[in-house]
Amino acid sequence: MKFYARERELELLEKQYTQVKDKSIMTVITGRRRIGKTSLSKLYAKNKKTLYLFISKKDEVLLCEEFIERIKAEFNIPVIGDIRKFRDLFKLIMEIGKKEKIVVIIDEFQEFFQINESVYSEIQNLWDEYKNQAKVHLIFIGSIYSLMHKIFKNSKEPLFGRADRILYLKAFPPKVIKEILSDNKKYSVNNLFVNYLLTGGVPRYQEILLDNEKYSEEEILDFYFEVDSPFIEEGRTILIEEFGKEYGTYFSILELMSDGRTSRSEIESILEKDIGGYLEKLVTDYDIVGKIKPIGSKPTGRIQKYYIKDNFLKFWFRFVYKYRSAIENNNYLYIRKNIEENLRTYSGPILERLYHEIYRNSGNYNEIGNYWEKGNQNEIDLVCIDEMNKRMIIGEIKMNKDKVNMKKLNEKSKKLIKKYKEYEIEEVGLGLQDLDEVLEEKYL
Repeated sequence: MKFYARERELELLEKQYTQVKDKSIMTVITGRRRIGKTSLSKLYAKNKKTLYLFISKKDEVLLCEEFIERIKAEFNIPVIGDIRKFRDLFKLIMEIGKKEKIVVIIDEFQEFFQINESVYSEIQNLWDEYKNQAKVHLIFIGSIYSLMHKIFKNSKEPLFGRADRILYLKAFPPKVIKEILSDNKKYSVNNLFVNYLLTGGVPRYQEILLDNEKYSEEEILDFYFEVDSPFIEEGRTILIEEFGKEYGTYFSILELMSDGRTSRSEIESILEKDIGGYLEKLVTDYDIVGKIKPIGSKPTGRIQKYYIKDNFLKFWFRFVYKYRSAIENNNYLYIRKNIEENLRTYSGPILERLYHEIYRNSGNYNEIGNYWEKGNQNEIDLVCIDEMNKRMIIGEIKMNKDKVNMKKLNEKSKKLIKKYKEYEIEEVGLGLQDLDEVLEEKYL
């Protein structure tokens, strides 16, 4: 698959490289697994003098042995003595950087928490000593959000404040999914939507589907739910290390959210335990769950809903983890029947999310979200506010546009409109068939 949609990040990395003249620069690249962090860094480093080090789960001595051989090969220098500690290896790298301009990429940097946590303070000391003497563009990559956040954004950690730039890679937006499908002559509104619903725009999942020539709903679902599918264990693989021993509780919360349980009280009543601490970590530490309040509500208002931010994980918890017993028995036919019965209902909120993302990325609105009143009354699917020009869009979204009821939308929005009486109001009804038009008008 060709490289898509990281022009801004590449430009930023190149700009940082030009700043490596009489000093070193530190960059952090993070984001969920499969988002393209390593691919981005390697593309940037192409045709530059580069040392790439992958921190695998093994003893520090073995890592140093592996990396020393790489340094010898890359820089054609003799290494005197036996280097058994990463601090000594890092010092050697910075010494090389005093003689020539180099790019150093250290991948899965968070693994030192398991190998030797003191490495972080040792790197900090050496970085402070060598930064203004060497010419090194040092790039740290990490996939476990909570640990990377701790390393670089926790004021109690040694590397806090050392990074010159932290890049957080996100999934491809809808316009890029459209571009990928169009490049392969497989674009249609339906193909775009099912791709977004199942992958959320994660680059690695795009690559897997392209390599296997899966584009339509039937093709993707058949591929997803087959024996030895690369997707079946994916949710567990990318989250189990994040959550550690308490993964069971976190997985239970996420399973309920994927099935439409969006309030803390509702989840607690089912699990029969307090989940306040877990929810806070899912939102703040892990960046997996988001919370929303009704548009126009007070910042201190207590009405809010929780949701899984990642489309792939939402689908995985709803249709894979929930039916793990059927998966273990290779009863994929049962799951496919369940999907056939429930996918239409499941798709509605995903279409809302898709339209929210398109309007958000248009840059025309300062606030985009939903509206509802106490007891989930008068729910409105889409509210876009342009405070500068005093404009508001209020929309109802249905998979089938024929089911949009504009009269009912007008009734539901009366209280909201009253709050924004000085605004110009536009009421819209949107269905799946409007996706192309909205992409062209509001986005591309």
